[in-house]
Amino acid sequence: MHNHTGHTHNHESHKNIGVAFVLNAVFVLVEIIGGLLTNSVAILSDAIHDLGDSFSLGLSWFLEKKSMKSGNSKYTYGYKRLSLIGALMNAIVLTIGSVLIVLRAVPRLFSPEPIEAGGMALLAVLGIIINGAAVLSLRKGSKISEKVVSLHLLEDVLGWCAVLVVSIVLLFADIPVLDPILSLLITVFVLRNIIKSFKGIIKIFLQAVPEGYDINEIKKILFDKHTELMDIHGEKLWTLDGENNIMTFHICIKGNPGVPEMVELKRSIKDTLREIGIQDVTMEIENMDNCSNNPRLEQNI
Repeated sequence: MHNHTGHTHNHESHKNIGVAFVLNAVFVLVEIIGGLLTNSVAILSDAIHDLGDSFSLGLSWFLEKKSMKSGNSKYTYGYKRLSLIGALMNAIVLTIGSVLIVLRAVPRLFSPEPIEAGGMALLAVLGIIINGAAVLSLRKGSKISEKVVSLHLLEDVLGWCAVLVVSIVLLFADIPVLDPILSLLITVFVLRNIIKSFKGIIKIFLQAVPEGYDINEIKKILFDKHTELMDIHGEKLWTLDGENNIMTFHICIKGNPGVPEMVELKRSIKDTLREIGIQDVTMEIENMDNCSNNPRLEQNI
């Protein structure tokens, strides 16, 4: 029953991301053509942004199943970090596209060109509808990957709302410089997200402690909940892909419990850590005599 449910959720996740990808990819073509026809760099800058989104969604769609493959003798942790490779490639594509837009928009700040505001407004309305439909497709899902992508697409909807406002202003006022200004604002926003994503990817590859976790706080939780623990040392905490967290450590316990008690203690500690989002736990247990030379033990006693 459990396996069947898991496969159903994975299938739904794959389907939801697929719908969002198709909607986004088709609209990118519409944006590029519309941006050229309306002579709007704001539309083109958003097209580059959406191209990156399509690339990201396409990779997510493809890697959603690949990353679920079990580990083997060569890749013992499985394929979950494939998503990081996709994120890195997406950041590179977006960076190149953003630089091209800046090179096109900056000269227009000093020599504004006429804009077809009516076509710009029409594209903005289409952008809001299509990106909104993609958001609704993903918000039905429960997986973290779906929620993250849906939030990103929601940002796109807000971006199109800004394009719509500017296009309406241009319908009634001849201020063509608003178009390159908006395109640069969109590009700055995109580059800010790229830098944030890149920092996150580097931290994961360097096996930093995942965001939102504190080793000392985790140890305090374990000491408070499991009074038989005398010391915790050698702790390592990292994440495979930002979602699947791993922790290894040594613990020292009171007395000399039997095998059943040790098995139950391990199970209980793993349950405690899973409650705070640490799925993969490896620990080595020693009794107090074997830990007596550990200086941390004296502090905890």
